[in-house]
Amino acid sequence: MIVVMNHGAKQEEIQRVIDRLTGAGFQIHLSEGVERTIIGAIGDKTRLSQLALEAMPGVDKLVPILQQFKLAGREFKEQGTVVKVGNISIGGEQLHVMAGPCAVESRGQLLEVAHEVKEAGATLLRGGAFKPRTSPYAFQGLEEEGLKILAEAREQTGLPIVTEVVDPRTVELVANYTDILQIGARNMQNFFLLKEVAKADKPVLLKRGPSATIEEWLMAAEYIMAGGNYNVILCERGIRTYETYTRNTLDLNAVPAVKNLSHLPVIVDPSHGTGKWKLVAPMARAAIAAGADGLMVEVHCSPAEAMSDGPQSLTPENFRVLMQEIRQIAPVMGRKLG
Repeated sequence: MIVVMNHGAKQEEIQRVIDRLTGAGFQIHLSEGVERTIIGAIGDKTRLSQLALEAMPGVDKLVPILQQFKLAGREFKEQGTVVKVGNISIGGEQLHVMAGPCAVESRGQLLEVAHEVKEAGATLLRGGAFKPRTSPYAFQGLEEEGLKILAEAREQTGLPIVTEVVDPRTVELVANYTDILQIGARNMQNFFLLKEVAKADKPVLLKRGPSATIEEWLMAAEYIMAGGNYNVILCERGIRTYETYTRNTLDLNAVPAVKNLSHLPVIVDPSHGTGKWKLVAPMARAAIAAGADGLMVEVHCSPAEAMSDGPQSLTPENFRVLMQEIRQIAPVMGRKLG
């Protein structure tokens, strides 16, 4: 249930409603919009009739939330959420591109690609320090050493970093280095991990699971938001279908669908979505046209020698071409490239 306050409701009126709801055992989530304040109340709805909220000063109306994802839904917050990462705003007018290698392999490798993507126009640096892989024998990442290299790259380039956290026990460690905590597709429904990142004072990038429905994806976001962290960025990265030519099937339907259902920003990862570098640029362009708020693109200076995901990685030269194309498409969609 949401309590919609009157336009111009006084702060003391809002606080009295909050006090009455919390006193009755409801969990409160406050959304202060430009025109009016909305109070989300989660708890035993049978008790609402006893509270006589509609008779309280400043209350306009009560609106039931029918969807399971209460906090992530448009019913709770009509205006789109903008997630702040330093001086970057994800979800606003500007488009942002997160670029870098799948994995941090060495200091030289990461610093080289970090400077390349920064020069091409990327606004965030991506790179994996902890790498959960299908095979236990594949490269698993440099762990904390990789985090230190990412932090050094941020110091040199000024690019905020986004990296994956894979274990509830390492959330604090990763949060000490990164600007955005990434939840990978395999961990989308790792509810213990979702609850842990909800406690961290860092934005969370939540990738869609390979077999997840849109509702399941949004319910995963709900776990994070219910834990108190509203700074969630959704990432469509392809789903598993019967098609075997591409690594996944990039579901660009999800971009407008999620934006209709949720107020959270949505970015697209065409690298994992296709698994083939020649398809990355066309699907990146299509993602922007579909209304995505940004992209996550894998870039490697020597893809043939990459320790993970080389076939889907762009070279710096190809990444520069893609960025030029995005600069041309963005104004058509009423957006600017950050």
